[in-house]
Formats: sequence, C-alpha cells, structure tokens
Amino acid sequence: MLDKRSKRVLWIFGIALLGIVITELVRPKPIDWRVSYIATDKIPFGGFVLFGEAPSLFKNAEIEKIDRDPYIFLTDSSYVENSAYVFINDEISFDERQADEILKYVEKGNTVFISSRSVGYILGDSLNIELSSNYSILEEELHPKFLSPSLKQDSLPAYKKGVFRTFFDKIDTLKTTALGYYSSEDPEIDELNYIKINFGKGQFLLHSLPEAFSNYYLLKGNEQYAANVLSYIDADKIYWDEYLKSGRKVVTSPMRFILDQAPLTWAYYVLLGGLLIFVLFKGKREQRIVEVIKPLENTSVEFTKTIGDLYFQHKDYSNIIAKKITYFLESLRSKYYLNTNDITEDFIKKLALKSGNTFEKSQKLMHLIKHLKEKSVHSEADLLELNKQIEAFRL
Repeated sequence: MLDKRSKRVLWIFGIALLGIVITELVRPKPIDWRVSYIATDKIPFGGFVLFGEAPSLFKNAEIEKIDRDPYIFLTDSSYVENSAYVFINDEISFDERQADEILKYVEKGNTVFISSRSVGYILGDSLNIELSSNYSILEEELHPKFLSPSLKQDSLPAYKKGVFRTFFDKIDTLKTTALGYYSSEDPEIDELNYIKINFGKGQFLLHSLPEAFSNYYLLKGNEQYAANVLSYIDADKIYWDEYLKSGRKVVTSPMRFILDQAPLTWAYYVLLGGLLIFVLFKGKREQRIVEVIKPLENTSVEFTKTIGDLYFQHKDYSNIIAKKITYFLESLRSKYYLNTNDITEDFIKKLALKSGNTFEKSQKLMHLIKHLKEKSVHSEADLLELNKQIEAFRL
C-alpha cells in the first residue's frame, strides 16, 4: 500500500501531466510559413485560394490539374490546341527534356505561363533571358504595376513579407514585350517583372513574383493584381501544374520507381500477397523442425585410454600386464563361466571349445599368461606380445 506522501506525489504528477496535455491540445498551432503553392494547401504560401477562384478567372476555359512530369504529359500528345500550361512556384528549373517539350508545345501555338523567381538555365538560355534577385535581410516592400493603361488599379498592391525583388535584367528586345514592372520613386530604376515572349505560333508569359498568387496575399486585398496578371492568358483549356511544386510530397523510399508505375505496383502487391499465402499454407502443412538431441558420450573408453597412456609413459609394464591379464580373465569368466583360478590343460580344452579358437592358440595364450604372472620383472616386449595374442584371440 502507498503511504499518504506517495499518493500526494502521484496526484500532483498526474494533474501536471493532464495540464500539459490540455495545454498542447488547446494551444493554437503556429503558422506554417513553408512555401508550397499546392492547390490543396491552405497555409499562407499555398495555392488553395487561387485554384478555388480559377474557374471565375478563366470562365471560358476548362481547367485540368496535372500532377505528372511536364515531359511525360507533353509527350503524350493528347493536349488540346490553343491551350495554356500554368506553372507557379518559388523556384522552377526545367531539365533539358522538359524544356525541349515546353518549347515544342509553345511553338505549336500554345501558351506557357510561368510565375517564378527562376526558369532554369536551359529554358532561360533558349529564350535569351536572365533573372536577378535581391536577397536582402531587410524585407523590401514591392509595388508591381502594369504598362497597359487598361489594367491600372485605384490602389497600388503591396508585397513585403516573404518576397524577394526578382526582375528581368536581360531580355530579347526583338521578341519580348514588357507587361509589368516594380514601381519605384526613381523612374530610372524601374525593373521589369512581367514579360511576354513570342515563340513560334505561341507565347511565353513570364512573371517573377509568385507570392502574388499565394493564399496570404490573395486574402490581403491584392486579388485584383493576380487576376490582371492571369488575364493575359487566352486559351480554351488550362493545364494547371501540380508537379513542379515546392510542397509536392515526394516518396523517398527505394521503392519509389516501382510505386510510381501502375503495372509494377500491381505486380509488387501480387508478389507480396502470393508470398503471404505461401507462408500461411506452407507453415500449416509441414511439421515443425525436430530438434536434434545428441546422445551422451561414453567417456569410459577415453578415460581408460588416458590411464593406459599414463602407465605406458611411466614404463610401468608390470602393472599394465597385470591389469590386462585381470581384465581378460574376467571376460572369460563372465562370458564362458569358467574358473580361471587354476589354468590347467582341462581348462584350456574347455576354453578352446567354448570360444571357437584352436587348442594350440588357446594353449599358447594361457601359457604366456601363466608365465607372465610368475615373472617378477616385465619388459615392453612382454607387454606387446601379450597384447598381440589377446587381440588375436576370438572371444
């Protein structure tokens, strides 16, 4: 039984633990400022609000989310003509295969809209553009504006938290049309942040302020700016990229490739199911493994050999001969029920008859034993001769 002091300590500990749990449950969760731009993310820099309002922004266009690699999607050749591919993320870097397919897609008369602080070296080199970013510790307030008079706003949008001043510092003036810029008190340092590049029959719309499409800024009264940026897209169908996103969940398992391919995934699951069924039925049909129990070793022979070696090393031939004769005569008594106290010719005849040995062999062995028993000093030759004849005698 617990004493009063122990019970009091347990009560205090339990109440403190319960208080911690309740505090954790009711405490407001900290704001997640991760960059995502995923259409289902409701965090400040997610894309939930924008994708929810997309149907009202593109009233005459069908919107389709694409969660595949742009290369895989575009090589499928099933996209609609006069369509637009929309990419929105903080950083985008197309590899060589993706860039080639995107260029072909635009060249056929489609539109690619990219809002990002980078487009990758390969695509940037193909379009002859370069972007620069001002990564400052101090947050700089940005005021983007449009060059088109029809898109002027009554109030200038402002972006500060989580944004970086990214602008186009190199463009191909023959193919590029300036659409927007960062407003500054000094007109000489206004910097382009939105451009259009004609390519083949289509066009690229490149924008360098992706934060304008985040939940955080769309809910802070800047939704009109985002709508004006997207108003340059004129297409019958909108392909909404959900693959090149910072918030996309990536499977890091070594089985990633198998799980990404439907046929391989099914083959993998069928294999696991087959192995499970095999183990269940195989385990029931077979008997358990019987443990092998080693029999106890007979160490008497080893002990006798050790003792014999000990006597032999000390050259105590007489002792060995006496024990050998005693053991042999005991064997005759126990097996043939003969009295070995007196070795006579009659005894020898009975021994030869019962053992199946010749009379001469039996007589020779018994005479040797009698001779050795009478002899006081023995040699190694006596021991060898006795052992030889006993081994040759069939018991």
